Amino acid sequence: MNTEYRQTVAGTRPADLAVVDTALRQYMLRVYNYMASGLALSGIVALLTVSSPAFFQAVFGTPLMWVVMFAPLGILFAMSAGMNKMSVTTIQVLYWLLVATMGVSISSIFVIYTAESITRVFFITAATFGAMSLWGYTTKRDLSSLGAFLFMGLIGIFIASLVNIFLQSSMVQWVVSVIGVLIFTGLAAYDTQRIKADFIAHRMEGDVATKSAIMGAVSLYLDFLNLFMFLLRLMGNRQ
Repeated sequence: MNTEYRQTVAGTRPADLAVVDTALRQYMLRVYNYMASGLALSGIVALLTVSSPAFFQAVFGTPLMWVVMFAPLGILFAMSAGMNKMSVTTIQVLYWLLVATMGVSISSIFVIYTAESITRVFFITAATFGAMSLWGYTTKRDLSSLGAFLFMGLIGIFIASLVNIFLQSSMVQWVVSVIGVLIFTGLAAYDTQRIKADFIAHRMEGDVATKSAIMGAVSLYLDFLNLFMFLLRLMGNRQ
């Protein structure tokens, strides 16, 4: 873990560690519940969007598509910038708005890929994410150095994806997808450890803990969703 975490644990009595461990399990359960609920809402919204041809065409057949695609970035920025000032209710509303908007933006996968392959890739993603998140939670290895490397990788695939808009290269897309899978698999472990360490280091309670749990859920939600999308590009069967 990071230095602050190690110092916190080293200076804590065994009896207090038991209390912290119980609080940590409850906190992480809250994080995972928010994340799972967010994924469920995104899936429902995606299905509702694609099941309404008129609405689907209104979104993806007009410039509104760009609004839907970039709206989550604006919501993420608002949540991050205003976390300390916003109320718990506001953060929660923004979170549900974020995952609902993401549901609309990914609804096109039901037009591009078969339902069978989407289901198969979803369960592969769930198994991979679950294993890596569990490892990130239980490992004694400090993954903080991995975070900088993964962040650099994120910048790399973002730039490559932008360039490929003009190149339209299937090889570049394949390479980006492979690297994307590796990056978000690593982030599942890294973010889990980071969320755990932050809670233990700061002993969050009340509204602060709730808001922090929601932001932690956002990180894991995005890790899962991006891992799913990259795996779908590699393994999904097109219609």
